[in-house]
Amino acid sequence: MPASANPQEVTVPSALARNASAPRILAADDQQHILEAIELLLKPQGYKVDVVRSPELAREALASGQYDAVLIDLNYTRDTTSGREGLDLLSEIVAHDSTLPVIVMTAWGNVELAVEAMRRGARDFIQKPWENERLLSILRTQVELHRALQEAERLAAENRLLNAQGRPEFVATSPGMVPVLETIARIAPSDANVLITGEHGTGKEVVARTIHALSLRNSRPLVAVNTGGLAEGVFESELFGHVKGAFTDARTDRIGRFELADSGTIFLDEIGNVPPRQQARLLRVIESGELERVGSSRTKRVDVRVVSATNTDLKAACEAGQFREDLLFRLNTVEIHLPALRERREDIAVLATHFLSQYASRYRRQIKGLDPTALQLLMQYAWPGNVRELEHTMERAVLMCRAEQIQASDLGLSSPRGQAQNLEELSLEAVESILIRKALQRYQGNVSQAAEALGLSRGALYRRMEKYGL
Repeated sequence: MPASANPQEVTVPSALARNASAPRILAADDQQHILEAIELLLKPQGYKVDVVRSPELAREALASGQYDAVLIDLNYTRDTTSGREGLDLLSEIVAHDSTLPVIVMTAWGNVELAVEAMRRGARDFIQKPWENERLLSILRTQVELHRALQEAERLAAENRLLNAQGRPEFVATSPGMVPVLETIARIAPSDANVLITGEHGTGKEVVARTIHALSLRNSRPLVAVNTGGLAEGVFESELFGHVKGAFTDARTDRIGRFELADSGTIFLDEIGNVPPRQQARLLRVIESGELERVGSSRTKRVDVRVVSATNTDLKAACEAGQFREDLLFRLNTVEIHLPALRERREDIAVLATHFLSQYASRYRRQIKGLDPTALQLLMQYAWPGNVRELEHTMERAVLMCRAEQIQASDLGLSSPRGQAQNLEELSLEAVESILIRKALQRYQGNVSQAAEALGLSRGALYRRMEKYGL
């Protein structure tokens, strides 16, 4: 029973009024007239209110919906005053989502019960009959805090990704890239899922970033994740998030990559290396837009455009039973194939100049260009690591250059005639790089087979490939 009179006298909270989505409140109490009073108070203030009359129904509502705050009674069984039912429900809510504010209320309020509720994670305590202005003030504060915490969590995760991942420019002038450019221009503004195929280092992530930049989602984040480099044990946690206590090292709640990409784009690199058991979870999220964080039963909805990439033949993998055909259908609404750098040699000089300018500026080097001999060597080299290898080669050349122009010796490449140095003249890293290149060439870019031949785990080989620009 509210103590103050007319709820219409209270002004609508300005921050809530400005918010595009109305705050959603869950109220749980065993007395119908209390629930009706809450609805009469909150709905005119712009809140959406769901009401339930038992802890069991509250658990069901929380499992199926998302709320900005929860109001719960502490006693539900007639003639009980211990508050145990409400305190147990409070503990469960806080364990599932520590950012969701819970305000407890009871007609049997006392200091000890209030202290225990706050100790278990309640944000505030209301005694019935309540004062309308106090209840509205508490809700306004807690809803704004909840949304601020959610946004802070999202921005922190987004900033970590943006700081770790640069924004490469898309450079392409050769005739072989014309179909790629035309396809990007046609499909980028749509929400169609895109599968990008091509050898390692051909620029698949650059294409993904270009598609996102040209899409209607470009004001939201592009979240990139190397699915091939994720161990099976952390795959679901990385993509879908986890709640505190879900496993040994889960000390806090963590937002997953799909939630982080909500309303934006997620880029799933090396999609062909996703373990079969995880493919089903991935398919469900892509099909329904629904996911659960690890350790949580609460379903969350996300609106994400999926751009994926692989260097493997997924159709052959489907025939071999290594990749789900229904997942492939969901991923490749449109497929873009990137030619290897050796098939678009017209771009080598343009790309080399682009990377030279980029790294000369980064390292504050006064370098005017490429010596003709160095350019000839670039044009004749096989580039097994494609554009990524060219970029790393130019970065090294900028650092090694001692003249006004990049010399052939600065590139660290073998001669066009393929005359290799003696092993005694090479560093350990140079020998390792050569062996990895040869293994990748022998197995046509298949990382798993190359790793097995080299006696490395797939993850270890990925790290070395990144190190050597492969």
